[in-house]
Amino acid sequence: MIVRDSIGAKIGICTAIVAVALCLAPWFDRGIFAEEVAMSQSTIEQAFPTSSKCKRCHERVFEEWDTSPLSRSIHSPAFRASLDAFLSSPAGKDKAQCFRCHAPHVREFPAHVQLFINQAKAGDPSLDGVACAQCHLIKQVDRTKQPPEPKYELESKMIYGPYKAAVQNRAHQSMELGLFQKSDLCLNCHQSVPSAIGLGKTNDLLGNWDQSKAVKSGKECQTCHMPEQVGESANGEKKRKTANHTFPGRIGKFRQEAAKLDVTTTIEGGKTTITVKVQSLVPHNLPTTHPAWATVVLDLDIKGKNLKTVFTDKRIYGRVYQDAKGQKTSFDFEAVKVLEDTVLKPEETRVETFTFPTPKDTKTFDVEATLNYAPITGSLPFLQRVEAESSKGSQDPVFQPIEIVKHVENVAVTK
Repeated sequence: MIVRDSIGAKIGICTAIVAVALCLAPWFDRGIFAEEVAMSQSTIEQAFPTSSKCKRCHERVFEEWDTSPLSRSIHSPAFRASLDAFLSSPAGKDKAQCFRCHAPHVREFPAHVQLFINQAKAGDPSLDGVACAQCHLIKQVDRTKQPPEPKYELESKMIYGPYKAAVQNRAHQSMELGLFQKSDLCLNCHQSVPSAIGLGKTNDLLGNWDQSKAVKSGKECQTCHMPEQVGESANGEKKRKTANHTFPGRIGKFRQEAAKLDVTTTIEGGKTTITVKVQSLVPHNLPTTHPAWATVVLDLDIKGKNLKTVFTDKRIYGRVYQDAKGQKTSFDFEAVKVLEDTVLKPEETRVETFTFPTPKDTKTFDVEATLNYAPITGSLPFLQRVEAESSKGSQDPVFQPIEIVKHVENVAVTK
């Protein structure tokens, strides 16, 4: 009996140990997994220091960048919702594809792509997307590739930039590189979208930008999107000419210089004709159609007696894509065909004509012509997902039009 009890006790103890081990195993696994993730992120950040480290010495530059769209390249609700849609699509087999532009250092760490995905989905990633190191460690750009590819220099810990007289410091070495004053630096991500490469030339985001008057006069992307200013490059440094890092464009007042409207009204008895000349002042397509829902809209509103709207019409500038099922899609990674292309080409002037009955019972009427960046579009589930991802919900700026330029005039009705 004593032997049997002893054996039974040992079996019971062993069973309990196994049960406890099975219960604790997931926690041990989680701990190991968390440790592996931390090690992976640490490895990435050793090669590409976070912007928060750069802020210690480059506070002005950091604060400018922090207000820019680049600082939210993997944070934005629209990107996170689009990423989910991409990963669920056939194109999503290449998990790193979106990140090659939205977090380009994934090119150096392809084995850790899941970490980038998890960070983006978290909504508040500790990994940077497009920040200081992601640009200033680029030594050259291979334009023989389509799209062009950045080549990073990681071994020397050299920071590249446009300045000749770099201040000596303990944080890093610095070297002037002409690339940082050339459009080539920007083409890595802004010339075409690799997921829609099958569309060929119709996938070109910029159009014939290199043939524009602006480029022929010596202007580069940085001329407009990183305008020259006077300030400190590093804290306490003597002020000099520096580049603005808010990257003005669609966001910021700079967009008001993107286009011009010339409006002519002709009244012929009961018929009124309005001609609007839409002149693009930028040396690239307007809009650049990535994301694929990017559109610019010309809205015409005619207000008669008591400011009541008596006529309204619009023109849409953008691209309409078709997927493999023959349906329209707002995702270029699903596109197999361009159904319609009304994009304003570089420095193009487009003439639009609107005809409507001359307003009655009024001596004058108001003409309002507005050119806007349109709000985000797409399927209802996609828009709901974007709204759910945003802390501002339906009030997120992505759901609001952004005015580029507006023309308002009061026209007399001749008898």
